[in-house]
Amino acid sequence: MFTRKVKTENGWVRGLPAADPRITSYKGIPFAAPPVGENRWRAPQPCADWDGVLDCFDFKPISMQDIPPLDVNNVYTREWSIDPDIEMSEDCLYLNVWAPAGPKARNLPVYVWYFGGGLQVGHPSEMEFDGERLARRGIVVVSVNYRLNAFGFLCHPDITAQQPDAPANFGHLDQQAGTRWVKRNIAAFGGDPENITIGGQSAGGSSVMVQLTSPQNEGLFQKAIVESGLTANPYPQKRVFGRNPSLREAEEEGARFFDFLGVKTLAEARAIDAKTLMQKVREYHSHFGTVQDDVYCPGDTMLRFMQNKRLPCPVMLGRTASEFFIAPQAETKEELVAAIHTALQEDADAFLSHMDVEHSSLEELKQQASMSSIALAAHALCRANAKSGAGSNLYYYSFDAEIPGWDHPGTFHSVDLWFFFETLAKCWRPFTGKHYDLARQMCNYWANFIATGTPNGNDVTGQPMTYWAPFTPDQPACMLFADQAISTLEQPDEMQDMLIRHYLRQKGV
Repeated sequence: MFTRKVKTENGWVRGLPAADPRITSYKGIPFAAPPVGENRWRAPQPCADWDGVLDCFDFKPISMQDIPPLDVNNVYTREWSIDPDIEMSEDCLYLNVWAPAGPKARNLPVYVWYFGGGLQVGHPSEMEFDGERLARRGIVVVSVNYRLNAFGFLCHPDITAQQPDAPANFGHLDQQAGTRWVKRNIAAFGGDPENITIGGQSAGGSSVMVQLTSPQNEGLFQKAIVESGLTANPYPQKRVFGRNPSLREAEEEGARFFDFLGVKTLAEARAIDAKTLMQKVREYHSHFGTVQDDVYCPGDTMLRFMQNKRLPCPVMLGRTASEFFIAPQAETKEELVAAIHTALQEDADAFLSHMDVEHSSLEELKQQASMSSIALAAHALCRANAKSGAGSNLYYYSFDAEIPGWDHPGTFHSVDLWFFFETLAKCWRPFTGKHYDLARQMCNYWANFIATGTPNGNDVTGQPMTYWAPFTPDQPACMLFADQAISTLEQPDEMQDMLIRHYLRQKGV
């Protein structure tokens, strides 16, 4: 009989066998004090000790957020938002662990996962995030919950005055606190606290970028995975995810939100009950997210990465083939030409020389001038990484598998999550053998990277998997996940190269 009981720094926890009884899952372990009352809009505080054994059998309530209604016409609610009545609570700072059981489970590599959702919605109990399949490969998997929207990212002058050492980014500080808890406690679950990989997708991936470039995280983790979580755009008229505001700008927005709430003091705002506050967030129609606070987040994460102001560690990064394409915003050909001149300046004429402006439609011209913002960002990071002499390997992928279903969705943003975690059996889509083979390969690559810092190794058949080379400017190696894993090069064409070079010049790199 495997031991399912573990002693943490705050007390004993008891887990349950996963579907595979060789894996134990611990769901709902507190890693910080409830962020309620005086702890609202405050850095996570230490967790209180408990007596006896805490049964960690079920996920805890999700963070306060706007749950969308079921809508068969929306691919995201169709895919994941299956419970519009899921329990929410402001008391949300809990994490979940999947760990191989048995006496030989010692010093195992650790994966800490941050979910996505634009920093507005999402939760670690989403069914695609089941960590069991990675745990079967000898990985201890931890998913961390964190505060969202105004609960996690509101700023205000009174907050800054009260706590200048942590004036903003409370959701990111929750992620950091969860990862620090892992560092202190994961050995008891069989994990190696000196072999931690952080990873996330979408806003979880951008959160990884924030953690990577925060000066507070020295020594906290050894590898990072950024899935669809970084973007670059040389066209100034349009931003894919928006700009991270300065602390002063965020404080001004927070002051306007206090006016909307009808409160004058921080104490009054903290006294509003969570449900009422969430309703006011819905009505306010604003995005609360990452803030450049000069403390935890001292600047633009893409720029800091390119300047080598980051933790020196291997990074895996990539995208789906059809997400987040950028193009000049224009209503006419004349506006498009003007937008290209504004964006590319001295490169504009050379760029336009590749386009048949006279005989092409506006949409055709936009298509010619477009590029995946994630691909652009990856190539820019790669070139800057090489120029800086950082020496850390980057591994780049593109996901372009055929996705079945009556909706013919293509490789939409987030669909690859089913494959990374090898959780296809939980999805409604009619996946077949080739999809399960691809998911097995992808999960193998992820497990290898988490364990060693390189994705390469053998399949469960004992045969070596397709070699995944590091991504360099001279050899822009890309692992293409289509019907199977295919090693290729993603060599930018001349127009794409101009976009990349101009973006780097814009950033002064």
